[in-house]
Amino acid sequence: MARLLGIRIKNYRTLADFSLGQVTYAQGDALPRLACLIGPNGSGKSTVLDAFGFVADCLLGGVESACDKPSRGGFDRLRTQGETGPIEFEIFFEDDDPARPIVYLLHVDQVGGVPAVVRETLRQRQKGETRGKPYHFLKLEGGSGKVWAGQSVELKAQARDSQRVTLVQQDKLGITTLGNLPEHPRIVRIRSYIEEWYLSYFVPDAARALPAAGAQRWLDRTGSNVGNVLQYFQRQHKAEFGGIMARLAEAIPGLKKITPERSKDNRLLLRFDEAGYLDPFYQQSMSDGTLKMLAYAVLLEDPSPRPFIGIEEPENGLYVRLVERLAGQLSSRASRLGSPTQILVTTHSPYFVDALKPEQVWLLRKGTDGHTKATRAADMPEVQELTDQGLPLGSLWYSNHFDDGAPG
Repeated sequence: MARLLGIRIKNYRTLADFSLGQVTYAQGDALPRLACLIGPNGSGKSTVLDAFGFVADCLLGGVESACDKPSRGGFDRLRTQGETGPIEFEIFFEDDDPARPIVYLLHVDQVGGVPAVVRETLRQRQKGETRGKPYHFLKLEGGSGKVWAGQSVELKAQARDSQRVTLVQQDKLGITTLGNLPEHPRIVRIRSYIEEWYLSYFVPDAARALPAAGAQRWLDRTGSNVGNVLQYFQRQHKAEFGGIMARLAEAIPGLKKITPERSKDNRLLLRFDEAGYLDPFYQQSMSDGTLKMLAYAVLLEDPSPRPFIGIEEPENGLYVRLVERLAGQLSSRASRLGSPTQILVTTHSPYFVDALKPEQVWLLRKGTDGHTKATRAADMPEVQELTDQGLPLGSLWYSNHFDDGAPG
């Protein structure tokens, strides 16, 4: 399973030239399994998460559809104001060999007034090399170029095994098509990895809806199908279903069990049985915090979890003790031996940050030019020194040791 090492973003809203983690081919500080973005309102935290969503949406539905989502409003609203070049993403992955990361480059611009892929490449070092430049195994300009088959890049194969490629639709990614072909196993892995990215924008009212009954494998972005996924766990993964119940009972005092039920009109109801009450409650009357903890329990107990999970402000609607508990649970999930999952969280809660280490936290700030920059807490000498002395990281942030530029 691939792992995200770092990402560089250019010309995407406030991210005029933004990087996170390892963004050169030389060995660097890769993103940890659990990373957290903090900073004032409007500093760009949500934009970073949306950038990941944009790449995933480009893969699944094409760049024009990704640009025109209502939350984005079209290409012109996405490109950094004052810039004329393409929106650029350079993503570093660890694949089968840690010494030979794969670098995916994607440039999106307007062609004839329509968003299109203008450049797309994949690069990797030759097999056995730990130094030197990476070689292309996909190189497309304007939808045309070359692709190299196989598991590794070898100089002898560069001329022999290359194939000319021309895509019919310029708003589709090359990895979308080529990632379905068995002769390109590395592209298949990258496509599959990005396809399984999950970004959580949990909406309690969406979770209170009554969807049609029927088990579903994956939680959607708003949590509207949490009952359907719970139904899937109840049928297919009874041990994990029990784990979800245990997490909820531990977090929510008095909660005895949750049972998915089918109504007479084939709607799915979630029945909550609580101590001290003869009659059950249903999702329409449950608190925001209870529904949110249910959704996170579903994510954390998944036996085949998403490889990358982004969560925006998980503390909203949660009691302070639950924020601390959730931070610990996410950290435990990400650091579990053999776990393929990486988690990227944005937060305004010092209590959440208290559970983290300086190498897991990035402070986002806007410069005088209005562009977002990120600074890792571990690269702030005073912060690192004070945490080495045992002071909690969130408390240092709250006490303004981060100098985040927010009003005091």
